[in-house]
Amino acid sequence: MNRFLQGLADKQVMLVDTTLRDGEQTAGVVFSNKEKVRIARMLDAIGVHQLEVGIPAMGGEEKEAIKAIVDLGLDASIMAWNRADINDVKQSLDCGTDALAISISTSDIHIKYKLQKTRDWVLDSMAKAVEFAKKHDKYVSVNAEDASRSDMDFLVQFANRAKEAGADRLRFCDTVGILEPFKTFELIKELHESTGMAIEMHTHNDFGMATANSLAGVKAGATLVGVTVNGLGERAGNAVLAEVAMALKYLFGIDVKVNPRDLRELSEYVALASGRELPVNIPIVGTNMFAHESGIHADGVIKNPATYEVFQPEEVGLQRQIVIGKHSGSAAILAKFKEYGINLTQQEAAELLPLVRSAAIDLKRTLFDKELIYVYEDYKNKKNKSKGA
Repeated sequence: MNRFLQGLADKQVMLVDTTLRDGEQTAGVVFSNKEKVRIARMLDAIGVHQLEVGIPAMGGEEKEAIKAIVDLGLDASIMAWNRADINDVKQSLDCGTDALAISISTSDIHIKYKLQKTRDWVLDSMAKAVEFAKKHDKYVSVNAEDASRSDMDFLVQFANRAKEAGADRLRFCDTVGILEPFKTFELIKELHESTGMAIEMHTHNDFGMATANSLAGVKAGATLVGVTVNGLGERAGNAVLAEVAMALKYLFGIDVKVNPRDLRELSEYVALASGRELPVNIPIVGTNMFAHESGIHADGVIKNPATYEVFQPEEVGLQRQIVIGKHSGSAAILAKFKEYGINLTQQEAAELLPLVRSAAIDLKRTLFDKELIYVYEDYKNKKNKSKGA
């Protein structure tokens, strides 16, 4: 039994990573097949429950990559994305994934202008594709694209029809990222109570609330959350794997059993493969997460890290940094020089502080270790000359 099926049996909140599908749909991002295989291995190694790895109907190298991932024999469930079309489903069956996502729009704006069809056509197309997939003993997620702009009565009808056809879950897609957490909670609670279906949150970050909306969905009854590494995805991206996993653990007390220690390494690799630089201030895995410059903050962290850190940096593969710059205080100066094996007196630290701040202002940044030593050496030389005079 793979970890996804075990999670279902344990009624666990689970992560569905779509870096290799929605993440690669980021404008300008293309992963090589070797990179896809490595990313899949890394996601599996940290304990992600299900990987959505691509779109078999694209054919060619896309199918080759999906088949290669399937052949790895990972512990995670492997899902392929499909339109609500039997020919798409056949392409996924050929790849051998154990799970299929069948996606179709449910909002009237999409049905009228994109599909140019009717609600009945949407229901029938979805049901036929689901029934075909279930005949081949596949786990099926039915994706309600643009669910957040769909009529609730129709969305409930859509979900119930999917359940009758044999679908295992409903993916609620905030496709254009227009939700906020309070509205998300109301919608998911109503949908869950009206259908009884397992619900996956699939949120976009157009207003910067993808992670918050995912958490609101969990609070309302959703048991699966779609994520990507570094928040890759269409336009402003998707909910971030690291943010969701750690927020569930520390804010909701829900352990999704993902090993966070390798999150930084995973984020760095995906940043490199996607050609998207990893921001220093990205939550959870950014290098500034545990970098302290402000004198008050640095002093507090030196005395007890819990004063300004919710969890230990080592938990996510990082290290604490006491950064010396314009806002540093004497406690940070003392601590930093102690790292160099130099035990300053309180007076020396107080005398060095304005020199350090002046250097940081001139350089318009924090100081490198060597630069700090130069400031110290200049300070000592001037002090010795003063004594000699």
